[in-house]
Amino acid sequence: MKNVPQIKPGVIAVSRDCFPLELSRTRRQRVVEACKKAHLPVTELQTIVENDRQALQALEEIRQEGINALVIYLGNFGPEGPETILAQKFDGPVMFAAAAEETASDLINGRGDAFCGMLNASYSIGLRGLRPHIPEYPVGTAEEVAAMIGDFIPVARILTGLRNLKIFSFGPRPQDFLACNAPIKPLFDLGIEIMENSELDLYDICLAAKDDPLLPQISRAMAQELGAGNTYPDLLDKLAQYEVALRRFMEQNLGACSYGIFANKCWPAFEKYFGHVPCFINARLAAEGIPVSCEVDIYGALSEYIAACATLLPPAILDINNTVPVDLYEANRKLMGDYALTDLFMGFHCGNTSSSCMITPNMKYQLIMHRLMEPGKEPDITRGTLEGRIKAGAVTLFRLQSTAEAQLKSYIAQGEVLDVDPQSFGSIGVFAVRELGRFYRHVLIEKRYPHHTAVAFAHAGKALFAAARMLGVPDISFNLPKGNYYPTENPF
Repeated sequence: MKNVPQIKPGVIAVSRDCFPLELSRTRRQRVVEACKKAHLPVTELQTIVENDRQALQALEEIRQEGINALVIYLGNFGPEGPETILAQKFDGPVMFAAAAEETASDLINGRGDAFCGMLNASYSIGLRGLRPHIPEYPVGTAEEVAAMIGDFIPVARILTGLRNLKIFSFGPRPQDFLACNAPIKPLFDLGIEIMENSELDLYDICLAAKDDPLLPQISRAMAQELGAGNTYPDLLDKLAQYEVALRRFMEQNLGACSYGIFANKCWPAFEKYFGHVPCFINARLAAEGIPVSCEVDIYGALSEYIAACATLLPPAILDINNTVPVDLYEANRKLMGDYALTDLFMGFHCGNTSSSCMITPNMKYQLIMHRLMEPGKEPDITRGTLEGRIKAGAVTLFRLQSTAEAQLKSYIAQGEVLDVDPQSFGSIGVFAVRELGRFYRHVLIEKRYPHHTAVAFAHAGKALFAAARMLGVPDISFNLPKGNYYPTENPF
């Protein structure tokens, strides 16, 4: 995936000066060996930090090694001041972990007390106003700490991506989608840049791409991707022109940022001027980690990008769209498992889901827009969707959103797409999430979330929750199991 950071984590040991330094060194070496066995791309940093001066030496070694995510490892009790100074001065995401004791036969000179040291570290972390990643149980053997580092890497990818991200938007956010019209101030609080443009700007860059030398290559790539689903071959050159326009614009306007995503106006005037819908192009760019959200949904595009960083898989933005009819549920009871009808919904969008996430995708026309724009006519300007049934498998629903008062909030819900034919149009699938009905009422409605959800095509809740915590999101919701009540839930 081209548009997400490559994480190069470094593991550095710290040592309290009244504990054996060698204990931290040998335990660090074992952690790095365990990481290599797990195929984790870590760099073993040689500096061991006991004091402030060594913290500065460590920062220079980190710079020379090109480290962009740091694991501070308490091989023994650790020095609470120097280790948190190191975390404070390092320009990137930081994780803390500590060594468990190894054997009952060596609890005199071989006892490190890192279990105790993490407590002191936590107080100093708070004094310095830091938000590092601390695993749920941050003390373990070398193999267990290696597993924690494996969990940290996607979290670090999210944090690093957002700090180097620019969002390009085209067009005003639609009046009838006020839920998407959220304040952008929290984006700057997260270190994200945004460049807002008009629909005329979008039209202008598309006209300028008319003779771009990249057009034939993009058109051929589209035809190859569609295969038998290439139902409108005459449309590909026009679609390629729009895709090239977005690619060139991103290349030329990233500026000081490294990664870019889009939130674009896609109706109703778009079709009349561009002669197609943008859905297939949105799907293709998402496959590269460049999500293009519909209806100028800035926080939707951001949520998709976070999902891509978490999973290294194409994300999608879908409507939490419609209920599953009772007769469809009953006809597919064997495929529904033990899900209740209220655990189900259909995730749908016009046709913006990447082809790799769908079964036999085909290029079609946008039925809803066709009713409005070309009633009774052969589809023309409403062509360009990528439609098909979304593949069965694990998914995570996720959204990072600003309230009207410019406060960040988020939700995460893991589930799956069922192997059930939704018998409808668009990019669509039957989604199952445990206790969805209650989550829908007491999170999505109660907290006024919009209809768009970002979809990660994997279970990524662990990384997403940890990243949201590190971003300082004060309100992170998830679907509670039966018997656990939401604060607003009627217990009767």
